[in-house]
Amino acid sequence: MPDVENQVELGAEAESMPTWRRGLGALVRWETLLVVLLLASIAYGASVSPYFLEWTNLFFIGSNVGEIAIIALPLTLVIITGEIDLSVASMLGLTGLFMAELFQHGWPIWPAMIAAVLLGGILGAFNGFLITGLGLPSLAVTIGTLTLYRGIAQGILPSDTISGFPQGLASIGVVPIPHTHISYSVAIFLGLAVIFGVVLHATPLGRAIFAIGANKEAAFYSGIRVKRIKFWLFVLSGMICGLAGVLWTLRFASARYDSGIGIELFVVTVVLLGGVSIFGGRGTIVGVVLAVAVLGCLQSAMTADLIPAQDQNIVVGGLLLASVIVPNLGDIYRRARARLEAAGARRHAAVVTREDGT
Repeated sequence: MPDVENQVELGAEAESMPTWRRGLGALVRWETLLVVLLLASIAYGASVSPYFLEWTNLFFIGSNVGEIAIIALPLTLVIITGEIDLSVASMLGLTGLFMAELFQHGWPIWPAMIAAVLLGGILGAFNGFLITGLGLPSLAVTIGTLTLYRGIAQGILPSDTISGFPQGLASIGVVPIPHTHISYSVAIFLGLAVIFGVVLHATPLGRAIFAIGANKEAAFYSGIRVKRIKFWLFVLSGMICGLAGVLWTLRFASARYDSGIGIELFVVTVVLLGGVSIFGGRGTIVGVVLAVAVLGCLQSAMTADLIPAQDQNIVVGGLLLASVIVPNLGDIYRRARARLEAAGARRHAAVVTREDGT
């Protein structure tokens, strides 16, 4: 049991660590760094626009990242198990278009919305079946379904736009919840974040999700139903994407086949920036919530500073790389040190062999 032995050694080392070093370790927790980054983003925004901290602007910051934030929650669980889902934006686009088509063909809006969420579950189940049933890698599968689902949407509605939704629902993206300054999508995100946080951090299912990401073979032999949990996480991801597709369509009061195209980059950035390990087994919902706030404030500040969208994408890409590299610097250092030590040992052995030979 080398992993257990390593954990015991690390625990003993932490116990023997001086108090000031343990305090320093707590100070540089990833969530603490995110709080610092959030404060820096707010300060940057306030410096470039006197209106940045006004309630109207804060409402639009939340509205702009609402669907991204909602999709990031189930993707967090998927990535913690060591998998990935890159088809989230395509599922958002297809489900939103499906709702619009049903409404255009005479369905009442609420049944059409429910049908869109159910379609999302079916799309997620297809991903889950290919990954857990056939054993295919989730990266390859969801890249394929990213294109497949977007192609189906384009086949349904190549160039037209569907609009004409009920006014009361079509305005949810531009008006806050009554008597508040909170957008509907942010309220839904915060409610779901509480549920996801409790499930992930305070239930046996959450512990099983972490165990799968840490070591799926050990999790399987300990009685955890690895494939079943992964399958239903992909179904959940699809259903939440369906909900986000409904909100996206209503926010823009129109449906197109390319709705949400490209936002998978932002969703993955939010999850990884939130401290979720791309290798699985580590992450928190609190970190993801903070990452959503950072991304929303940073995007709004850069827009107020008249930074072009393509340059903003450079910043987002940089954050994505940093969120992968920085949390793993310790592992990178240990692996590099082990390689150097192994190389030194080989050189020493070669010198000894030559000396013995002479």
